Amino acid sequence: MPDQKLARRQFVLAAGAAASALPMPGRASGRPNVVLIVTDQHHAGAIGAAGNPHLRTPAMDHLYHHGASFALSHTADPVCSPARSAIFSGRTASETDVASNGRPIRAGIPNAGQWLSEKAGYETLYAGKWHLPGSYTDRIPGFRVLPGGIAGQGNIGDTSVSRACEAYLRGRRSSDPFLLVASFLQPHDICEWLRLNMRTPEKLRFPEIAGELPPLPGNFDYAPGEPAFLRRTRDRTEPALGKWTREHWRYYLWSYYRHVEMVDGEIGRILDALRDSGRDTNTVVILTSDHGEGLARHHMVRKSISYDEALKVPLLVSWPGEVAARSDESHPVSGLDVMPTLCDYAGIQAPANMRGRSLRPLLEGNAAARDHFVISEVPVNAGRVVRTQQYKYVTFAGDAVEQLFDMRTDPGETRNLAGSARHAGVLEDHKKLLRDWERRLEVAPGLPNADAWWRQG
Repeated sequence: MPDQKLARRQFVLAAGAAASALPMPGRASGRPNVVLIVTDQHHAGAIGAAGNPHLRTPAMDHLYHHGASFALSHTADPVCSPARSAIFSGRTASETDVASNGRPIRAGIPNAGQWLSEKAGYETLYAGKWHLPGSYTDRIPGFRVLPGGIAGQGNIGDTSVSRACEAYLRGRRSSDPFLLVASFLQPHDICEWLRLNMRTPEKLRFPEIAGELPPLPGNFDYAPGEPAFLRRTRDRTEPALGKWTREHWRYYLWSYYRHVEMVDGEIGRILDALRDSGRDTNTVVILTSDHGEGLARHHMVRKSISYDEALKVPLLVSWPGEVAARSDESHPVSGLDVMPTLCDYAGIQAPANMRGRSLRPLLEGNAAARDHFVISEVPVNAGRVVRTQQYKYVTFAGDAVEQLFDMRTDPGETRNLAGSARHAGVLEDHKKLLRDWERRLEVAPGLPNADAWWRQG
């Protein structure tokens, strides 16, 4: 066995050395490689470098400290497939016709693999979860699929994804630019944890971690006057059905962070392969997620809701020597921005009707033309969220209850200002932003209405 390990190590080093000796597209060509890393159900605050003391994420911390991070990064839709359709097409889920999980992007809307391979000559590869429509498949339009992943089990399948990406990076021979997508399932395994731990145990399953359980958040409680959609969603979750104790809530938080740490290790394997192959200096690395996780805020778990815990996702961009290390605290950005950003770095025009904007001007210090708001569908056409630099407006179809939060003074979303006369002008400004936005959308025909979405679960 030791001889086998030594032989494998020598092979990996030789492959890496051979790959690094090949000519690679230089910065002068303006066409860097791109590695797009997508996690699943990953809240923006679940990164150690973001100030979270309850987990260790050295790989993501490296990207955070050696690139740009966006504090106001939002999902386009807090549901897996709808969010992924937005990331890979730059169009809203109401336009892609991905109204729920397991639906394909409708014909006529290209994904990033199709567009970059056809228009820019990129080699485009995909490893891991797709979910448009199949979770794991060997056929993704526009991509060569690297085998890996296990549907529904990230704690095992994510390792095969990272190893497939590692093998590609270490053994690659071509000098053409590439787009490599590494799509992981973790920390989505928290969904299975919730199912297995719905009932509060008589005592903590692992007493030795009692001193490590994170405290409950300041916005653990919720206001009685919420929109009906949020109340119904909460009533269907495991904590409500299982009548969780406060200790069990804290155990859930501790468990979620362990799932995040699992995927951080897989991300580290890819970053190591990039560095060892000599490709890190000419590769843009983008890390984001499809949506967040409830994290006990407002007594919530999972996603599909309008609170920030489900909406805010990591967005880290690293390119040594090209992207300055800094945290952008003031510009709202979205998963819709990923596709136009990829096109910008590839040196090509994005497809028509992009709903996002390239992040490259922000990354290069030019924010003059940047929109000051983003809009999320929650989910698809059941609700909408308008997020500006200071405020957040929430509305659901068929519900007279609106929400308006001042995110600077109330980041926990505990004081609804929608009925405040003092904020009537702010409320109307956000409603106008939403009306103008919706007027531009090319909504897919036959999209189910809000009630239909709720009935399908």
